[in-house]
Amino acid sequence: MTAADRTASPDGTGSGPLTIAQIAERAGVSVATVSKVVNGRADVSRATRSTVENVIRQHGYRRRKKAASPAALLELVFQTLSGVYANAVLQGVQTVARQHRLATVVSELRGQAPGYSWVEEVLARRPTGVISVFTGPTDEEGHQLRSRGIPFVIIDPTGEPGHESPSVGAGNWSGGLSATRHLLQLGHRRIAVITGPPHALASRARLDGYRAALDTAGVPVDEALVRTGDFVVETGLRHTRDLLALDDPPTAVFASNDAQALGVYRAAAEAGLRIPHDLSVVGFDDLYPAEWTTPPLTTVRQPLMEMAAEAARMVVTLARGEPLPHKRLELTTELVVRDSTAPPPERRR
Repeated sequence: MTAADRTASPDGTGSGPLTIAQIAERAGVSVATVSKVVNGRADVSRATRSTVENVIRQHGYRRRKKAASPAALLELVFQTLSGVYANAVLQGVQTVARQHRLATVVSELRGQAPGYSWVEEVLARRPTGVISVFTGPTDEEGHQLRSRGIPFVIIDPTGEPGHESPSVGAGNWSGGLSATRHLLQLGHRRIAVITGPPHALASRARLDGYRAALDTAGVPVDEALVRTGDFVVETGLRHTRDLLALDDPPTAVFASNDAQALGVYRAAAEAGLRIPHDLSVVGFDDLYPAEWTTPPLTTVRQPLMEMAAEAARMVVTLARGEPLPHKRLELTTELVVRDSTAPPPERRR
């Protein structure tokens, strides 16, 4: 049995994670190479990096007792960095970061080269923690972060987060329910919905809330009024044009985000319809310019800044080695009634 097989714990009395030297022996590489992988250096081939990471995944990695402290950074990772959504998230994170004397580093994953892993840059910077918007790290990336003691939290996850991935979201189902109930209470029965992409947890939950409100009111769901969008203005425009061309068009549209609601506004104007006299519209998010549209948009407020701030607090807590009270945090949404909704036209009731 080799020294590497007799893996020692920090006190030398039993089994435990491997030291850099033991990882190097098992992987058949130099100690310097393992050090480069552990610290996220780019000058290591992918094959060698994969071999070292496999050893770490199987046996664990024991840091030196006097390991360098993490950098005073919070890493904020976006899939796409654009629009008021990203700005609201950034403001929320920075509010908490400044309280803890941390700087914020922003990364965008769109347009990266094939095979690129953003985690490699994160490991090189060695931040206090990572906040990822929409999607968390893959299993491999999550292992790399955890093995280096870098905590991460996901904001507004598009899918169900992994068991070990803390996350912060919003009450999407209740938001879809309250938006549709508001329209039902005004007297609408022909209520269309333009969802987000099917893979997004938020869009599925908002659609489920819409269906639940109609079911509770005893109003059958007309599948011709259910349209799949992708959270951009153009799909709101395109789907509303189609909806208004139906033999029995809707009197109201619930757009699953404010961007698609702007597309609904444009389609209504093209058709010579007035909002809300001829067509009522409800959005979701309450981001700029919802309050400044003509008429101001009735929408479901999603507390993005608060969500981002909570995610940052969770990362700081984990970085201190303290447990989280809850791994999954869901903040409440709120219907904000403005001037884009009214009872349906008399002839359509």
